[in-house]
Amino acid sequence: MKKLLVILLALGLVVAFTAPVYAVENIFGGYWRVRAFSQNDFDGNDLGANDLQRTDTRTRLYYTAKFSDNFKFVNKFEMDAVFGDKDSAGYGDIGADGVKFEVKNSYVDFTIDSINAKIGVQGYELGRGFLFSDDFAGAVVTYKGEGFSLPFAWMKAYEGGEGIDANDADVDYYAIAPKFNVDKIAVNPYLLWITSDDYSGWDRLPAGADPLEGGEEADLYYLGVDVNADLGAASVWFTGIYETGDIDEGDIEAYLVALGGSTKVNDITVRGQFFYATGNEADDEDYNAFWVPKGQCYYWSEILGYGIFDTNVNDGCGDQISDIMVFNLGATMKPMDKVTVKLDLWNANLVEDDANGETSLGTEVDVVVTYALLENLKLDLVGAYLFAGDVTTGKVSNDANPYEFGTRLSLSF
Repeated sequence: MKKLLVILLALGLVVAFTAPVYAVENIFGGYWRVRAFSQNDFDGNDLGANDLQRTDTRTRLYYTAKFSDNFKFVNKFEMDAVFGDKDSAGYGDIGADGVKFEVKNSYVDFTIDSINAKIGVQGYELGRGFLFSDDFAGAVVTYKGEGFSLPFAWMKAYEGGEGIDANDADVDYYAIAPKFNVDKIAVNPYLLWITSDDYSGWDRLPAGADPLEGGEEADLYYLGVDVNADLGAASVWFTGIYETGDIDEGDIEAYLVALGGSTKVNDITVRGQFFYATGNEADDEDYNAFWVPKGQCYYWSEILGYGIFDTNVNDGCGDQISDIMVFNLGATMKPMDKVTVKLDLWNANLVEDDANGETSLGTEVDVVVTYALLENLKLDLVGAYLFAGDVTTGKVSNDANPYEFGTRLSLSF
């Protein structure tokens, strides 16, 4: 009897300790890359003061604890290093020990009836990235109906701390972005409100001049819509965003429009896009440049718009779209199995004259060749050349055209 009790007790302990394992599905995934590239004459000057040649790596590890189809705990971690990194915290030098371990996302994702909630540090996109595409701390609560969804997002951009009137320094983003389909057309209108009673302590990342500089109180409003249409032989998209609001220094009235599309001609996919974001003249009483204080991220060309090697950028263009007009025509083809070739032509201009009365940023040619080495492993070969416009060459005496080339080995799982 004593042996039987011991056996039963042991079995009970085994069941008790192993039961939680069967109740949780552990899901792992990730992304890894190594890039080697050379960026030259990005300042439009052939002196090479800002030239960069380097190799770097990034690892992202994803872990999700799935309790049920309606309840998940999501985590994403990131580690970055430059080969031969002189930073003592990096892991790219001899010995390789480093402490660069970043928490990218950590949130719960659960659904109760028709309501889905994601609470914690997470990623979010609004307006294709022309308005917001980044990680944030906050919540996204979505009502899902028949053929439509109604998300509401709260993003905490800055916490003022504790003390008398400390909450005045808070900066909050609030967004509502319903999505619905009409036949083969997807429509996504949205409203984003950025508000603060005293933003002076907030570290912003402006594109161009900062209309919030030196002020305190701000209420910015962005009213926009995304439209995607499948026309059978072609697909087209449109984004329009109107910006208004009040700041200490005056009013903001600005807008952005973008459209694009693609179609297949034989075995070649032809695509194009155009976007226009208003700029600001020096004598304007109001601020008329389309501008988002933080969170905007729209990658486009390889040199002017960051692209695959997003370390340097020519003439402050980058992913924050303001005071610019861009035309693009591109093609994608598969000359052989496992090989994809992308060709792009970009022309970019400022909307408003710069200090020298110039607007031309230049015309850029990009080539990306992708080879699928293995099922989840691919190799990109990249080359880009910018025929620099007067905005760049007008600033220097030893003018030169920026160019870059490099390669990226990446793994997704």
